[in-house]
Amino acid sequence: MILDSYDLKDLERAKWLLENPGFTAKITNLLGTPIEKGFEMLPQNWKYKVGQITHSALSRAVSAAVLTLNDEPYRQSSNLWHKIAVGTTGGISGFFGLSALAIELPISTTIMLRSIADIARSEGELMTSLSTKIACMEVFAFGGTKNLDDAYESAYFVARAALASSVANAAEYIAERGLVEGSPALVRLIIQIADRFSVQVSEKAVTQALPAIGAAGGVIINTLFIDHFQDMARGHFIVRRLENKYGADVVKSTYENMESSGSSDKGSSYKGSSYKGSSYKGSSYKGSSYK
Repeated sequence: MILDSYDLKDLERAKWLLENPGFTAKITNLLGTPIEKGFEMLPQNWKYKVGQITHSALSRAVSAAVLTLNDEPYRQSSNLWHKIAVGTTGGISGFFGLSALAIELPISTTIMLRSIADIARSEGELMTSLSTKIACMEVFAFGGTKNLDDAYESAYFVARAALASSVANAAEYIAERGLVEGSPALVRLIIQIADRFSVQVSEKAVTQALPAIGAAGGVIINTLFIDHFQDMARGHFIVRRLENKYGADVVKSTYENMESSGSSDKGSSYKGSSYKGSSYKGSSYKGSSYK
């Protein structure tokens, strides 16, 4: 089966978002210096502490009722409002530095998870679906650094494959017993996601620990942080929408054989394109929800 032209453009956009995350590059541009220099300013045990904070933040976010949005498939997502909320919490870390991360990260992670769910809904996902809820959690595992050995593999599909067993076990457990905090299968999944999420959290923490950043800089950094995961969510749920339509194997094969776009404009040739004359014409989807 071959994707139609509208869906093919959507998949091209998804691949650009998922394979060109750019959070580190944006932070480097903001600072005007490589982010690695900031790691020297952190305490010796910072990596362990960031890992603990990240795991705790994800656990709290999952436990909170953030995935209880109404089932209104293709409703436009409220990206801007979530950006403002997360940016505001960033002012805390920017002002108080690394010591505020344990307070700020659980709040911003919860808001981001709700934004991810909002984006999922805008791509047609049902909020009552267990698969959707787990897929929202998965987003925090995407966008990490890709090894040179994986140059010919999709970083996105490699991450999904790494999580596949834990996702399946968690889904089976939750389906039988419900979303219970502390359940072994869910804990294993959160640990695996937290290991990947902590890479981006570490980069954020390093930047916000710099004395020159301040509260205003903290707002900017957190806005870049949620923008990164909103991009990951948009790409992920475009892929899932197309997988539901064409099958996972067809979408993955097409994705991996597709040349990555070199454009830096996330919406340049795709703004509203896939919804003009496509199968979604006339639905409750209001224009482009991409930005």
